[in-house]
Amino acid sequence: MSDDLLARVEAACAALAEAGTPVTFTAVAVRAGTAKATLYRRPELRAVVEEQRTGSREARTLSGLVVEIDHLRQGLETVAAKVRRHEEEIRALRRSARG
Repeated sequence: MSDDLLARVEAACAALAEAGTPVTFTAVAVRAGTAKATLYRRPELRAVVEEQRTGSREARTLSGLVVEIDHLRQGLETVAAKVRRHEEEIRALRRSARG
């Protein structure tokens, strides 16, 4: 399902860009048949939409770069939190296996 959703989001972004329609989270969510919150919450989906939005602009502006860096930072923080949680789960499993 995850790969299917990713493919639908990519196709929605491409269709919007090809039609000359602004690529927004709302428009992508409607075309992909998913909730807008899902696009925001899942870093890989958010990255696809953001890349299409920034990639469609010809020149990168300073404010655009700031926004892009902020989105990348948020994605990195999400991944780091998952890694920390997984490491803690592994430690707990190792402790329970010993005792």
